[in-house]
Amino acid sequence: MSDSLNRLHPLSAVTYALQHGFVWLWIPVTLLLVLAGVFDPIRAGWIPFVAPVGFLAGVAYGVVYYYRFGYAVTPDTVDVSSGVVARRSREIPYRRIQNVDIKQGVIQRVLGLAVVSIETAGGGDSEATLNFVGEAEATRLQREIRRRTADSRERRRSRDEQTAESEATTDASELADTGPSGDSSSTPVRTPDSESSSPSAGPEPSEAGEPGEPSDTGTDEFSEQRRQPLFALQPRELLLYSFTSVRAAAVAGVMFVFFLATDSIFGYLLTVAEPVGGPADLGSGTVGSYGVLTLVSLLNGIGVTYVLSVAYTFGTYYDFQLGRVGDDFVYERGLLQRYSGSIPSEKVQSVTITDNPLQRLIGYAGLWVETAGYGPDSNGGSQSAVPLARRERVHTFTENLTGVETPTFQRPPPLARRRYLARYSLLAGLIVLVAFGITQVTIFDRWYLAAVVFLAVPPAAHLRYVHLGYYVGDDHIVIRRGFWKRQTTVIPYYRIQTVSTRRSVFQRRLGLASLVIDTASSRTMTRSAPRIYDIELADARETHQTSRERLQTALRERAAADDPGVSVDFT
Repeated sequence: MSDSLNRLHPLSAVTYALQHGFVWLWIPVTLLLVLAGVFDPIRAGWIPFVAPVGFLAGVAYGVVYYYRFGYAVTPDTVDVSSGVVARRSREIPYRRIQNVDIKQGVIQRVLGLAVVSIETAGGGDSEATLNFVGEAEATRLQREIRRRTADSRERRRSRDEQTAESEATTDASELADTGPSGDSSSTPVRTPDSESSSPSAGPEPSEAGEPGEPSDTGTDEFSEQRRQPLFALQPRELLLYSFTSVRAAAVAGVMFVFFLATDSIFGYLLTVAEPVGGPADLGSGTVGSYGVLTLVSLLNGIGVTYVLSVAYTFGTYYDFQLGRVGDDFVYERGLLQRYSGSIPSEKVQSVTITDNPLQRLIGYAGLWVETAGYGPDSNGGSQSAVPLARRERVHTFTENLTGVETPTFQRPPPLARRRYLARYSLLAGLIVLVAFGITQVTIFDRWYLAAVVFLAVPPAAHLRYVHLGYYVGDDHIVIRRGFWKRQTTVIPYYRIQTVSTRRSVFQRRLGLASLVIDTASSRTMTRSAPRIYDIELADARETHQTSRERLQTALRERAAADDPGVSVDFT
């Protein structure tokens, strides 16, 4: 741990003071209310006197926390020290660092502040967060840590190459010493690799920088002038992406506003629904008027959610730019809240092409990468590389990025479609049953109208079936699934962690199985791993065995070739 630690920006002291002050304010207030309910001499009217005590205590704690927080960038690690009562000191080696993310909200951008998050591979959250530092300091930290992380990877790669060359030279020398007749030879055997490592060929790779010593490349190597642009989201593509995407955050936002202003929202809905046959108030109305109110409420909810989703997507991906620095992808995006981060190519586990029905209709798609570590926006290691572009362009990006061959998809057997037909029929029956139950406790009596959902069963089963497919290639396995959000995931064999065959009760009766392909991506820890659905049991076992064999072959070939995994020149 470094002895000389840097402090955060002075405004961080104000932030921590106010944050802890408002939190601690409630401690004596809550305690007072509890005691007032037990002991008569204690009065709830004392709150104006005890609340400031808690606030001042929290302010003092926040200020002390600021002075006890420090960070430093050393030759080997990033050191972070924090804590008031329980001290925590962290030394983060550069080999574990995956990303240095910079985030700026509206107020932070006005004040020239930024939040720096240091993320490590395999973590579910940021390893360290500097909240706040100056904007110039944030940029300096990001570039310096990226440079040292790249130097660490290069030194490790050089050591691995030296070890491989040494082993190859030793094997060749032993073979030459014994000779075909078993006699020793005084002339050493020179291989092409050993020529490059001879004294006359120049200094050893380790001389470029020993562990613990900074490289001579300087920070200019990772400056903006050296960043190679790969993709920029054009205004037209940004608008298309905003209008053809639906964000779960928008649904959560609408629900939050509804709970905060329930009475006002109901008043608005009654006012809008009354001219078209809705009730004048919630207490008086007919079945038809309540049906009109329900329909108007549903349409208004969908409309408001869609507008919020468009605004959220536009603000999040405004001025999206993707580039490369060394072996890392770097990105920037955001209108009100600005993000800047990186995606190490060696951490990429799989690549996924996504599209929805609207995007497929206009011939567009997006490209996401899953990494072995924490990802921004709680995406579990999933980061957009190309939010939206022409489908042909995205496919070209994917082929250049992964080297995947053009897949020829195989579909599950037709028996799977009948299985989906039966499954959705049961779901439709459940909906009718729920409608019948509602009529027993409400004024509604036409429960049989809910049977209209059975009309959607055949097309739903067909659409699910036709959008399933898989391809077992020489170097990759490709899985396609989903209709509303179709995902085509390309997984290199060397990234596979486990392959498992799963069969439900109904699949066993039909002779079907699903094959789950798991990688080290943090996304698969919170969401379902890519899987091949409902293929015949014999095909599942054959694919399972083929994947295991090609996994071992890919690992050996990659170790021999020192393949970094994906190409950063994917355009």
